[in-house]
Amino acid sequence: MSTLSHAVQHALDTAGLDADDVRRVVGTALAEDLRYGPDATTDACVPPGATAEATIGTRRPGTLAGMPVALAVFDAVLGPAGYEVLAVRTDGDALLPGDVVLRLRGPVRGLLTAERTALNLLCHLSGIATATAAWVRAVDGTGCRIRDTRKTLPGLRLLAKYAVRCGGGVNHRMGLGDAVLIKDNHVAAAGSVRAAVLAAREHAAGLPCEVEVTTLAELDEALAEGADEVLLDNMTPAECAAAVHRVRSAGLATRLEASGGLTLADARAYADTGVDYLAVGALTHSAPALDLGMDMKDS
Repeated sequence: MSTLSHAVQHALDTAGLDADDVRRVVGTALAEDLRYGPDATTDACVPPGATAEATIGTRRPGTLAGMPVALAVFDAVLGPAGYEVLAVRTDGDALLPGDVVLRLRGPVRGLLTAERTALNLLCHLSGIATATAAWVRAVDGTGCRIRDTRKTLPGLRLLAKYAVRCGGGVNHRMGLGDAVLIKDNHVAAAGSVRAAVLAAREHAAGLPCEVEVTTLAELDEALAEGADEVLLDNMTPAECAAAVHRVRSAGLATRLEASGGLTLADARAYADTGVDYLAVGALTHSAPALDLGMDMKDS
């Protein structure tokens, strides 16, 4: 993939996105489209040297995410100096149907070759941001934060988690090595919650430690061993409220996260219990793509 333009590199840096990761994703996506040869349809139908103005707009309300990534696609296909950006919206913007998020001018052949890759990424990431924003609105005013999981499409984790941030959510661990998350299978292997926490403290002393529990008795065990966070798995709102009371009444700083089968309809009920986070895997594993499309006119 060619060098990114200064503007795109700055946009990636501002967004906190890893430019090398974006290059990898964009390069892989374009390679899928071009592995069988150049764009035969475009080359047949579009005269060399033809230029046009292209606009990308939304057909549904939503939240924008992935604009620097889409621009990186156009950089890759057209070259950093091969097109002109006439107007661009900012990631995190709330969108209404008909809103234009990007207006470009450049060679028609390159614009059409880049179109689907740019839209695939922009629609997917904006869909994640849109879903996240809906959850954030549902718990507004409670102090509870919406947090993602590792349930991401392979190869797209950094971008998917960025899209969660664009929607107002917060990220959980990015991989297996930046935090400890003791789940039921780890507890089974270690023999108990206590044994699992002690093992984690010994082998990963510098990492934050979260423990999944399914009962209040397991919660007490995790709290006794000083877990930094506790994931309350498949508990009712009443059980979550009881867990919050135990932590707060003991004067502990342990953070609590509700998880397992949560829906947008019951988000408020869980947030009102006082838990610190709602863990929502659906943000990244099943968010519908936001409907965006590209239209062109002669320049």
